[in-house]
Amino acid sequence: MSVADLIVWSSLHEVLETDGAGSLDWRSNYSHVAAWWDGLSSIESLQSALTSYRKLRGHQLKSPTFSTTSSEGEAVSAVAVTAEEIVAAVSAWNAGIDAVPLAEKRKHPILPVEGRRNVLITSALPYVNNVPHLGNIIGCVLGADVFSRYCRLQNYNTCYICGTDEYGTATETKAIEEGVTPRQICDKYYAIHKTVYEWFNIDFDSFGRTTTEKQTEIAQNIFWRLYERDYLLKESVDQLLCETCNRFLADRFVEGTCPLCAYEDARGDQCDKCGKLINATELKSPRCKVCSSQPVVRSSEHLFLNLTKLDPALRQWSDKSIAEGSWSGNARFITRSWIRDGIKPRCITRDLKWGTPVPLEGYTDKVFYVWFDAPIGYLSITANYTEQWEKWWKNPDKVELFQFMAKDNVPFHSVIFPCSLIGADDNYTLVGNLSSTEYLNYEDGKFSKSRGIGVFGNDARDTDIPADVWRFYLLYIRPEKQVNYCC
Repeated sequence: MSVADLIVWSSLHEVLETDGAGSLDWRSNYSHVAAWWDGLSSIESLQSALTSYRKLRGHQLKSPTFSTTSSEGEAVSAVAVTAEEIVAAVSAWNAGIDAVPLAEKRKHPILPVEGRRNVLITSALPYVNNVPHLGNIIGCVLGADVFSRYCRLQNYNTCYICGTDEYGTATETKAIEEGVTPRQICDKYYAIHKTVYEWFNIDFDSFGRTTTEKQTEIAQNIFWRLYERDYLLKESVDQLLCETCNRFLADRFVEGTCPLCAYEDARGDQCDKCGKLINATELKSPRCKVCSSQPVVRSSEHLFLNLTKLDPALRQWSDKSIAEGSWSGNARFITRSWIRDGIKPRCITRDLKWGTPVPLEGYTDKVFYVWFDAPIGYLSITANYTEQWEKWWKNPDKVELFQFMAKDNVPFHSVIFPCSLIGADDNYTLVGNLSSTEYLNYEDGKFSKSRGIGVFGNDARDTDIPADVWRFYLLYIRPEKQVNYCC
């Protein structure tokens, strides 16, 4: 018996054993699942634990309830279900699956069609530095996959895009750990990601990667348009320099104690415990991730996106998008908090080798910071899928953009990326609907690919439990409005 077996069995036990599921055909239809189920149910220690749990909880699990406030305390409008919708749902259920209209057969490449509802869906691009874990899967790709299937059943003209985020410090540090080149790391883990998502039946229209010529071409084009419109600043930045390695330590090459919550293993860009964005120089007791030496502070010239100058245009767009679109409660709260507190210029370059090169004279030894560069991956992956990619990404009047992610990715998709596209002033399609989850935690802490904490996609596959069971389980515990636990 594995940890994954225990997770699925314990989560489904109350549903299958107490809600009349025994009268359903799941046993006869899935005999291998029934054998697995009965095998675990016969384990004495599990039955003993279940008895103790029922006594502790009063013999009955509570049914899920839906709050009218987000985890941050923001009021969320309740959506009433009308009598007509209830009748329609009952009618559809009674009619059975044979009455469901067949989805239109897809012909690639899928392009927007005049007169139809054109839906563009993206999942946050997962880092390519490890095997995706269950938090990654429910946090972005599974929700987007379910929504894309719904859209196709509605015969909306739908294109679902995702891929691996392959540039930046996460890749360089993983390459150092495994003693290979960044390119070899990307090739290895791209194949692993693709295999895991295929096993989970995630039905992308295109699953690409960011280490392509199209990425360089489009990212540099957006950069030059921002530069020509005076939305970039040049500033000297204090950075941590490892004298032992003789290199500046970009975000994930440095770890230390978080200045906000005192977590001892915070990264130089974000704390895994409190989730706050931080600067590497703010860390207490910093250490080089490569050699563990204590770095010193030195200055380096960098380029900044002038978010302050873009603030009025961002506010106008954001208010309209949130009012007219469908945004998760935490996405609305996080976005409004960032804007309310005042957005300041943000650095878009890093002293690294592995990344999209900065084309400006005097900065050609640097690369774009991953959170300026990575969201542009949606565009470049689409461009590698079809030469007519601009029909999706420069067509805001005819295309609806839906983006799926976990809450830590929200500010990059609702503030920084829109500012980049607004400033570039090239009629880009901006997000109109943003679905963001809370965190799915593992036991008492967060999943972490970089730290190897959690249940990973290959673990789920190796249980021999069908992918659809895992899909149901993850959707059942999807952390919509508060942190949830899978173990």
